[in-house]
Amino acid sequence: MKRYKNIIVVVSLMLGLSVLASCSKKEEPKSEFKTDVKIQGVNNFKNNNKTKMEHLTAATFKSKVFDYEKNKEWKFEGKNPAIIDFYADWCGPCKMVAPVLEELSNEYDGKVDIYKVDTEVEQELASVFGIRSIPSILFVPVSGQPQMSAGAMQKDGFVQAINEILLVKGN
Repeated sequence: MKRYKNIIVVVSLMLGLSVLASCSKKEEPKSEFKTDVKIQGVNNFKNNNKTKMEHLTAATFKSKVFDYEKNKEWKFEGKNPAIIDFYADWCGPCKMVAPVLEELSNEYDGKVDIYKVDTEVEQELASVFGIRSIPSILFVPVSGQPQMSAGAMQKDGFVQAINEILLVKGN
């Protein structure tokens, strides 16, 4: 009987150690590309495509898009029309929209500014814009009122919105 207890203890220890080993942090392969570069308080994520998207904080949103504390009426602060993606890291549809916006940020570089706002981190911004579902996409023309779209969109939908709302077709 004592022999079986010893075997059970040894097997239990081996299983426990294998579980611990599988949960330990594995070293990630090193890359020549930096994936998170901070530039003046704004996260600018870069990859092989040199993405032009910026992650905005409440402070950078106020300086680049709209200072909602200072102005009661809409007053766009940017020079180019903008697309603002209100998202969360855990959101499946948000993850589907992200690569589309990365492509568009390269295709419309210099014509349309594309920003991202993490609603989990920037809860104040999400509240100001009444974000209740994500992804929510805000299309901001240089002049005129912004328009909000809720839910994931495909690339052709973004291109149509850029051409019809942001008026960059032919620029």
